[in-house]
Amino acid sequence: MRKIAADHIFPVSSEPIEKAVIITDEKGQILSIDQYADHDPASLEKHKGIIVPGFVNTHCHLELSHMKGLVDTGTSLLPFITSVVKFRDFPQEEIFDAIEKADQEMYENGIVAVGDISNKADTFHRKKESPIHYYTFVEMFDFLQDDGAQKTFDQYKEVFDKREENSLKNRFSSVPHAPYTVSKKLFKLINELNPDDCTVSIHNQETPPENELFFTKTGGFVDFYKGFGFSLDHFEANGKGSIYYALEHMNPNSRTLFVHNTLTTIEDIKAAQAWSKNVFWATCPNANLYIENRLPNYQNFIDTNAKMTIGTDSLTSNWQLSILEEMKTIAKFQSYVPFETMLRWATLNGAEALGFEDEFGSIEIGKTPGLNLLQLSEDLKIDDQSSVRRIL
Repeated sequence: MRKIAADHIFPVSSEPIEKAVIITDEKGQILSIDQYADHDPASLEKHKGIIVPGFVNTHCHLELSHMKGLVDTGTSLLPFITSVVKFRDFPQEEIFDAIEKADQEMYENGIVAVGDISNKADTFHRKKESPIHYYTFVEMFDFLQDDGAQKTFDQYKEVFDKREENSLKNRFSSVPHAPYTVSKKLFKLINELNPDDCTVSIHNQETPPENELFFTKTGGFVDFYKGFGFSLDHFEANGKGSIYYALEHMNPNSRTLFVHNTLTTIEDIKAAQAWSKNVFWATCPNANLYIENRLPNYQNFIDTNAKMTIGTDSLTSNWQLSILEEMKTIAKFQSYVPFETMLRWATLNGAEALGFEDEFGSIEIGKTPGLNLLQLSEDLKIDDQSSVRRIL
């Protein structure tokens, strides 16, 4: 049993508490939350700072960790994708080593659960051994080629079927990569493979050419596909943003996690939330700056009561894997977002998006959420000096 005390405790699911004590068992399960006065001071493990639940990273590409520092910043998405393809083939031992180090980095940065994109099975062994809980999204794409959908599906189904090698704490779904890379037929095959009670992730509205393709069948993706030998002759623009194509072909009964959303408007958010009550949004601010030099307008999501979550993306598109560093970026560039709002994005909303809310996301009796100690400014705001240390 541990009695962990701090100046402030932010349970997330309830109001912050001053001078509180969290009592846990040897497995980290929360037994009670008390006041200092209820305990002998000598029995307390005291910390200066604030205690928050472990962080939930809803979007990562762990298998790309070996590409850290190899891809240029600020190129925009299409050149970035081309670079990722170029650097995919590395010695397998280097890939495994980078995956292990990245997983450890997330653990040390107080991350307890991760929604992770997998195109291969490279990460599966590490996930089985890791103290982090993973929700693995086996990602599929056929470049809008209906006639290639079944072959693509069969290829990635082989990766999906290797989930049996994982421990029970890890969950799996098959997911579409993005509206601009998934045909109607492949959407249908993905939907048929997944149960309703799952989370499905999809990259969304990350770059202007994505919306241009769906509005007018113009923009960078037309030439991009032509360069790879894929015809878009059959493709018809719908005159709307790319998210509407996704909404037309995804399952509204599943939890749906839209990722990036740098160009998503209030109207888009409202349309998605009218489509399903199970919609979540993942923001990866450092990756958005790394690739596109832009950020979402977070006010749009606040004004619509959207269930925002936070991801890191990969070390290919980020300088580190730290949810606190993502929060620092939000606080720096859109400082109107309150700390408690960001904290909910980083914890409970993320846990709910991945279906992990019974265990993670908030400091409540019966949960084993992990505990992080944050050092903030005197007025309890995130600044450049803020730090995190895992204490449970």
